[in-house]
Formats: sequence, C-alpha cells, structure tokens
Amino acid sequence: MKLRIDKMLSNVGIGSRKQIKQDARRGHVKVNGVTEIDSSKIIDTDEDNVEYKGEAVKYVQYIYLMMNKPIGVVSATEDNYDRTVVDLLEDEDRFYDPFPVGRLDKDTEGLLLLTNNGQLAHDLLSPRKHVDKTYYAEVEEEVTDDDVKSFAEGITLTNENYRTLPAKLEIIKAGYPSSCYVTIKEGKFHQVKRMFNAVNNEVIYLKRLSMGPVKLDESLKPGEYRNLTEEELSLLMPS
Repeated sequence: MKLRIDKMLSNVGIGSRKQIKQDARRGHVKVNGVTEIDSSKIIDTDEDNVEYKGEAVKYVQYIYLMMNKPIGVVSATEDNYDRTVVDLLEDEDRFYDPFPVGRLDKDTEGLLLLTNNGQLAHDLLSPRKHVDKTYYAEVEEEVTDDDVKSFAEGITLTNENYRTLPAKLEIIKAGYPSSCYVTIKEGKFHQVKRMFNAVNNEVIYLKRLSMGPVKLDESLKPGEYRNLTEEELSLLMPS
C-alpha cells in the first residue's frame, strides 16, 4: 500500500501527523536506512523499510484475531452493563478497532473471530455463503435419531415462521444429559438453542468449535486470544 510517511506512522499509533512531521525534521525517521526529513513522502508499506527513533515499524492495515470467548462476556464492541470481548483485548490490538464477526450468546463460549476487515466479516456472515459453524452442545434430554433426522431436514423455529437450512446433528453421548456436535449454516438469534427447543430439549452448555475452515485453538483458555496464522488466513481468504 502506498502512503505518506506521516499517515503510515500515525495510523499505527506513533503519534499525530504534526508530531511526526517535527520528528522527521529532527532526523528521527529513516526509510530503507536513509534519514528522511520529509514526512509527506510517499512510501510503499510492502516494500520500504521504515524506522522511527531507531525501531523498525511494520504497517498493519487489518487485524485478525481468534478468541476463546468466555461465558459472561458479550460479543460487542461496547455495552452499558457487561464486559465485552473488546474489553479483553490489549491496548495495542484495540487500537485497530476490531469487532466481533457475528455473535456468541453471553452464556456461550468458544471460537470468536475479531477483525477490522469489513469485507471478510461480510463474507463469513452472509447467508448466501452458507459458512459452516460447528458447536459442542450438552442438552437436558436424550438426543435421538429422530432429532438427527429433524435437524437434517431443517427445523421450524419456535414462535417464528422460519425453517432453518438443513443442519448436521451428531450424537456423542446419549442419555441424560446428552452431548452432541451441531453444525449450522446460518446465524439466527439463539439458533442452536431454539432448534433444540423446537424438538422439546434444552441446551445447558454450548461452545463454538469452528467457523468455516478455522477451528478453535484449544490451547487458548477462556478469555485468551491470538492472531490468526498465515495458514488460517489463507483458508479464510483463498487467493
């Protein structure tokens, strides 16, 4: 990306463009090893090496994070009552104004992606894309083969004249309670819980394990997060 030096440095939180202009005149900015006193000079953030006060500066336009969202935290950028997933981020990551890609209920934990790339978020959430989202669920009553068939045919949500797209229900342990995997292609409000309600069952624990091709890093404790790897990004945004 081609940017003015002062805009690049201000965009990554170095300081105001006025401050950077003054620092450049003092010789605090180098481009490809050469002191650059003109902060309005255009550089290529992919090709040129920029240093500020002796430290290399890498320009980052987009940020891509994977979080293991804990129970009790809401999937929002701000909230008047509860802690949000953005509140869990370090200042250096909050600087880029990331937002959660879709929502996990307050009492649901697991994989949550955060980014400031609106196009990627749109692609992952668009109903036309039918991106798979897989959950681990524990439910009060026994899950049956009839439930598996019902999910595969699509469920008419309780109190709403809407039939879901076919979903995959895989029984892990039958009994009371039962545990299972659920894969849906949509993101309706409380969808997994409402699907089980429609077959006279109640979710007591829910955790998202994957979204599209990206799986939750199980080494992340609830509330922890990390940057997506290059491999994970390539799966989300194939060239």
